[in-house]
Amino acid sequence: MRMSQFVSRAHALTPMIADAASRTEAGRRLDETVLVALHRDGLFRMLAPGWLGGGEAAPSEFVEVVEVLARADASTAWCLCQMGVCAIAAVYLAPEAAREIFAEPNAAVAWGTTRDARAMVAEGGYRVSGTWEFASGCHHATWLGGHCPIIGADGAALVGEDGQPMDRTVLFPKASAQITDVWHVLGLRGTGSDQYALNGLFVPQQHSIPAISRWPDADRLKLAAPYRFSVNGLYAPGFAAVALGNARGLFDAFVDLAVRKTPMWRGKTLAHGANVQAVVAEADVRLHAARLYLLDMLRQHEADAMTRGGLSMDQRMSLRAASTFAIRDATRVTEALFALAGATAIFDGGGIERRFRDAHAISQHHQGRLAHLETVGKHLMGVESDLRFC
Repeated sequence: MRMSQFVSRAHALTPMIADAASRTEAGRRLDETVLVALHRDGLFRMLAPGWLGGGEAAPSEFVEVVEVLARADASTAWCLCQMGVCAIAAVYLAPEAAREIFAEPNAAVAWGTTRDARAMVAEGGYRVSGTWEFASGCHHATWLGGHCPIIGADGAALVGEDGQPMDRTVLFPKASAQITDVWHVLGLRGTGSDQYALNGLFVPQQHSIPAISRWPDADRLKLAAPYRFSVNGLYAPGFAAVALGNARGLFDAFVDLAVRKTPMWRGKTLAHGANVQAVVAEADVRLHAARLYLLDMLRQHEADAMTRGGLSMDQRMSLRAASTFAIRDATRVTEALFALAGATAIFDGGGIERRFRDAHAISQHHQGRLAHLETVGKHLMGVESDLRFC
């Protein structure tokens, strides 16, 4: 299959991203040279609409780019995945509002999660208060987003015609928020996934969109492929690609080590060990298998979404299963290779230690949790299941 323009650009950037990885981690945000290059090559706008200078890239192409970058540095790929999906907000905004938010060449949106937010109805918009966490890429964003329940003048949560609580995702300039440095973590340190807060900020109605949990809506199902997927239908395979690319990067580093390292009290290199050979072969197959299954499924789902308007529940469940499995299997591969590397693997700068930590930070994200496979199993057996993350 011919390599896409975005995948080609990603490959061209990997030497620079790999070289900057230690600086990205130490600074707890993307290295400036990397950030400039990602914007220059349009990678943050792969999923943005064409009329806004975006690529309207197919989800499978987006996932391939994320995987390529993750092989060089997981934090860079994670930020690109997180903020790339945020760019889809543009197709839910009025064109003039979208241009206001994304007008600058380095414009980008980031957002986090919360259990503590509210948008009070006000004339022309909302008064928004809350605290959001895990805001990957917030230091590189020009605008931030907040997912909020809608609160009426009487202080009660409003309920829509469907009987569900009303909610919106509101967008506001980063300068309007107070960012707190909390991201002191095991892995993915370079994502700068800090916390931010608002206290009664007025957000005009034109800077709010349907809550991301409600994507896609009927109008978006008439547009290009990325807008026909749910937000988890994009984030799940995207973050799976980070896990797979990061594991492949550790695999490369291990193979390089194995042909050079002669363990104490042995006369031959690690690469001559039968157990090492078997684990390396199995690890290679596992990563290839998870990757091919995920990408082949995505490509089929894209084609079906363009002819049928969207994904069926069976397709959403299969994508959830493939994504969660890929994250969990990639973690197993990193654990197996780390164990074989011996004490060499625990030192900074060797190509294994950071990727091992990043793998375990990825595995703790909700996209990789075992409960998702429980959801899929329930669906396969006709048992009522939780659809929030599918």
